Order: sequence, then C-alpha cells, then structure tokens
Amino acid sequence: MENNKISLYGFNNLTKTLSFNIYDVCYAKTEREQHDYLQYIDEQYNSERLTRILCDVTDIIGATILNISKQDYEPQGASVNILIAEGEVPPDSIDKSCNQGKMVHAHLDKSHLTVHTFPESHPDNAISTFRVDIDVSTCGEISPLNALDYLIASFDSDIITIDYRVRGFTRDVHGKKYFIDHDITSIQDYINESTLQRYDAIDVNVYQSNIFHTKMLIKELQLQNYLFNTDVYELPPKQRLDISNSLRREMIEIFSGANIY
Repeated sequence: MENNKISLYGFNNLTKTLSFNIYDVCYAKTEREQHDYLQYIDEQYNSERLTRILCDVTDIIGATILNISKQDYEPQGASVNILIAEGEVPPDSIDKSCNQGKMVHAHLDKSHLTVHTFPESHPDNAISTFRVDIDVSTCGEISPLNALDYLIASFDSDIITIDYRVRGFTRDVHGKKYFIDHDITSIQDYINESTLQRYDAIDVNVYQSNIFHTKMLIKELQLQNYLFNTDVYELPPKQRLDISNSLRREMIEIFSGANIY
C-alpha cells in the first residue's frame, strides 16, 4: 500500500504503537558496588540523554516536536514525554503555554513518545538490572518501526522485548476500510540483519488483529562486560563460571517472563 497511494476520505487515522523494552544486566557483588552501579546508570541515562534519544527518534520517523516534559527521580530513574505532530507545524499553531522544552504536558496533536527507566538490584545474588521502557504512539503515515535500529543501538541491551500494534481504521474515497497501511510479517523485518545475528529471537504474532511481538536474548556473554569495577582476571575460573551461569539464568528468566530456576 505504500507503493500505490490510496486516496483517503479525510486523513489517515490509523494508530500505530511501538513498545520497546530493554534490560541491561550487571554483576555487582557488594552493596557498595550495587549502589555505584545504579548511580552510574542513573547518570548515563538521565532525563537529558533520554530526551536527546527521543528527539532523534522524532527526526527518524519524520515528526515535529510540540512539547517536551522530563523528570529525574530520587533515588534513581527518569521519565521523558514528548508530544509530536506528523510533518511540519506552523509556529503560530502551537500553544505558547506548552511549547517545546517546557516542563508541562499539552494536548496531543497526532502522536507521543515516552520513556521510563527502572534500575534495580537483586537482594541476594549480586545481580543488578537496568530496564528501559519506550513507547512511540503515532497516527497517520508516520511509522515508529523506522526507529528500531537506532533504539537498539542506543542502549546496552541483553534482552529486548518489542510490541507493535496497529489500531483503528481509515477509509478511501469509496468508503472501503483499511485496518493497516503497510506490509509487515514480523518486527524482525525492520531490524538490521547484523543486529539480529547477535540475538536469539522469537515471534508471537496475531496477524488478524495486527498485533506483533518479538523477544530477543543476547547470544554471547563476555563476562568482562558484565562486571562492575572488577577485572575478570582477578577472579578464579570457578567463580567466573558461577557468575556467568548466574547472569545467564537471570537473563533467561527475564526473557521467558517466568521464575524458572
């Protein structure tokens, strides 16, 4: 349908929603290391950086920013909300009381982007987890799927969970309903092949309802990348193996959404 433009009756009012969730897992043995890890994550992914990421996503999908609100939380975590419009918006049509960059919310024009972070630590096994939830909801011709590769590259992702849904319908000039306006068989179709090779990925799709779901689990675990303030060669071989197994079990449970071990 993208190649053959259809004359619509009114505007394209399909709603396309992308939910992008990532998990970054780390081994931090002591309470101090866990505290320092969470502080490091909080600084690396504060509201300013998250805002830049969402602004880049807005550019990628070809939208215009109407309003930004952002918040850093104590003791950790951050949220950003961006309201966007499809294409260019005349400056005099934007409400001056809720223009870009102000710390307020505004009425939604066509779409919005939100991000929330959730750092946490396991009480017993020295594993800390950083989760990021990003939602991109659009109306019209804007496709949030175009930003997937950029989002994946913006975070150190051990587990990725992606949901995509198209809701509503739009009509052509003859009154025929269209419940989706682009071809899609899998979310994986919109992810770079070199990225997919690094992950085990599975799909759960409900095609008749235009609901698509993909889960991705990192294949290779290089232990040094998961140790916080510790050199892998400082650890004896058995401890390295135990830590690697503990990290992998944590990842598998998050990926599976179940307490397996």
